[in-house]
Amino acid sequence: KFEDSPEEYLLKPMNCPHHFQIYASKPRSYRDLPLRLAEFGTVYRYEQSGELNGLTRVRSFAVDDSHIFVRQDQLKDEICNVIELIQTVFAAVGFEDFTTQLSYRDDNAEKYGGDIELWERAQREIKEAADEMGLNYIVEEGEAAFYGPKIDFMVRDALGRKWQLGTVQIDYVMPERFNLEYTGSDGQKHRPVVVHRAPFGSLERFIGVLIEHFAGYFPVWLAPIQAVVIPVSQNFAEYGEKVYNELRSKGFRVEIDKRNEKIGYKIREWETQKIPYMLIVGEKEMNNDTVSVRQHKKGDLGELSLSDFSSKLEVEIKNRIMNN
Repeated sequence: KFEDSPEEYLLKPMNCPHHFQIYASKPRSYRDLPLRLAEFGTVYRYEQSGELNGLTRVRSFAVDDSHIFVRQDQLKDEICNVIELIQTVFAAVGFEDFTTQLSYRDDNAEKYGGDIELWERAQREIKEAADEMGLNYIVEEGEAAFYGPKIDFMVRDALGRKWQLGTVQIDYVMPERFNLEYTGSDGQKHRPVVVHRAPFGSLERFIGVLIEHFAGYFPVWLAPIQAVVIPVSQNFAEYGEKVYNELRSKGFRVEIDKRNEKIGYKIREWETQKIPYMLIVGEKEMNNDTVSVRQHKKGDLGELSLSDFSSKLEVEIKNRIMNN
């Protein structure tokens, strides 16, 4: 609250109410559904200090939030679409060690909102969708959200800890509380079902688990720095600049190390930073218009023309090749 204004500002703990207000801002027809709203929204949670942990549990984070408003007859297909999207995201970054959890309500009715019959219907729907998609899942009672059951995708980090990343959640409760409606083909008012969808979970947690998953050694297409040009001495800094500028002009993420240090020292230092490729340039490389290529963990790959090395990078990036 500002001293010179009666207005109050609050930290947003979730994106859901905002999307519900957008939905409710004008009349909706059954022909409008499914209606999909999505954003990368920053939210805030007052996690206890002892629970904070690097990037995986923080107090301010960005959620890849989507809310999909569907008719009942569209629900299962939409759940299957979300599951497929989450599987695509995980496959792209090489997450293979994950489990799927169907999170149901337990017998403590005070924890949950809504009619029990709608809950049972929603739990049947997510189980049918999981079976249809061939998921290998476990059922955990008492892990549901207060508004409905969900499918959680749990990824293990380098220490074997489980983290929830992707999630798809079914909600019959909030549409009623926010009085969300659409006009059906019968001309009557009906409640939509809301699917809460977050393929990443939160960007901070996803990136934190991703860093540990790769132990800092990212595949080329994902690495913040894809290659570093290292002149053998100051005599070849100009040729190093030429190599650097040509690679940069093609859109590669490249650095150049022009420090006046011994070549062995620089190679060791960049190796510890787990940069995928080092390009060593000296007299031979300058005379032949080539680069000597070193790959992290694999060592010397020999001498390549700059065009051949560029083609190698392009193939790895285009095909999203993972590190062996």
